[in-house]
Amino acid sequence: MNTVASIPVSAIRRPEAGVPANRWSVGAVEALFELPFMELLFRAQQVHREHFDPSEVQLSTLLSIKTGGCSEDCGYCPQSAHHDTEVEADKLMQLEQVLAAARAAKAQGATRFCMGAAWRSPKERDMEKVTDMVQGVRALGLETCMTLGMLDPGQARQLKDAGLDYYNHNLDSAPDFYGQIISTRTYQDRLDTLSHVREAGINVCCGGIVGLGETRAQRAGLIAQLANLDPYPESVPINNLVAVPGTPLEGAEPIDPFEFVRTIAVARITMPTTMVRLSAGREQMDDALQALCLAAGANSIFYGDQLLTTANPQAERDRALFERLGLRAQGARPAMPPAA
Repeated sequence: MNTVASIPVSAIRRPEAGVPANRWSVGAVEALFELPFMELLFRAQQVHREHFDPSEVQLSTLLSIKTGGCSEDCGYCPQSAHHDTEVEADKLMQLEQVLAAARAAKAQGATRFCMGAAWRSPKERDMEKVTDMVQGVRALGLETCMTLGMLDPGQARQLKDAGLDYYNHNLDSAPDFYGQIISTRTYQDRLDTLSHVREAGINVCCGGIVGLGETRAQRAGLIAQLANLDPYPESVPINNLVAVPGTPLEGAEPIDPFEFVRTIAVARITMPTTMVRLSAGREQMDDALQALCLAAGANSIFYGDQLLTTANPQAERDRALFERLGLRAQGARPAMPPAA
């Protein structure tokens, strides 16, 4: 008998010395990763069904409203001014361009529209423009999300006043691996921005990237960090590294596909009510791998032809996959049974 597999989830979650009882220790999260693959998926699916309709997937569309020229040196990012990639720096998009893209996303079935700008942090002269975008997209009946880099408390309040639903600011990796990927922004900087977003009353979208060269223990460290945010994020994007030529990580060895699925499952178990989003890297995944991720508890995807600067499975392919799996977009009506 496998002793790890026989332990109930409640026992696996038992905290280590000095860790509050309602918190996940890194060791407890790592124990979940160590479960036999089928056992882990079974447990994740159980948790998922307790909180969500397993036939529904939430669709989000992501638009780069300001591309390239970022002063940060994130090793995975083709938008960094530190790296020699083919991404050209552009100015902030005009409001009507953004609204046109939002209308198209809604017509394709998206319910959340995410806007990303390649900034270290927004300048005050940009805040009126981005708050106008929030108000305009909300008026179309879409949920709004933005990722603009670091925020101070006043900027977070401005976005809240404009009606922003979600703010995305990823932790990227575990604290003990983070410094190998980024040097221009500290882990605490990221935590501070998340705190400002929470204090302003905006929902938090926060996840990370796997396949950066981290160990399983460091993947567990990332999940523990996310799960121990108080409260944990309402939305958790799990990104599979897209190794872009010209970035320091262009030669990174791809993560084992089953390890990626394990990461999805562990995120679901440790954060039962969050939307776990299958994010960057889907273009490199076949339908079978995506289906495993959805079975493991992912219930949100980025939908459309492109993420910020990298390709994404086309909407038609996604619709075909949903049909094959018997899934539907969140908010869509269930299919009618065939006539007798």
